[in-house]
Amino acid sequence: MPPSPEGTGHARLMAALSAGRARYRLLEHPPEGRTDTASRLRGHPLHQAAKSLVIRVALGGRTSRYVLAVVQGDRRVDLDAVRDCVGGTRAGMADRATAERLTGCVSGSIIPFSFDPALTLIADRDLLEQEEIYFNAARLDLSVALPVPAYREIAAPLSARVALPAAEAAPAATAA
Repeated sequence: MPPSPEGTGHARLMAALSAGRARYRLLEHPPEGRTDTASRLRGHPLHQAAKSLVIRVALGGRTSRYVLAVVQGDRRVDLDAVRDCVGGTRAGMADRATAERLTGCVSGSIIPFSFDPALTLIADRDLLEQEEIYFNAARLDLSVALPVPAYREIAAPLSARVALPAAEAAPAATAA
């Protein structure tokens, strides 16, 4: 049986930030997994939140691939754009158990880093234009404020347009 995601993502995140000699801030707050509420608790604009969603992309036949799409907190994932980035035929949200297994994080605290080779990391270009991003630290009660240059260097995400303004997104593209 694989280890519980509780704590796995947090330990990997802290190790990666330390190894990358990143300057970051840890922000304690009441437990919260909703991006809008967590952003208010952390005291930053919603567009600086890094919202991370695990997407299952069908590649044809019975083959699929998983993508960790990271978008601004005031945006929604563009499932068609994610699908096109990896050459798939269909895309949809991964089930909760799969998302937690691949990320090592409980739902609502998924970090914008991938430590699993089966999970391709794609960050939206607009998010990468921010000076600093905020995200739960693989815990619902702790967040990280991280300069984007450090994020790019440590996480090494692919960069693509994978977000839509919230009003243009389909309801299925919501997440914590």
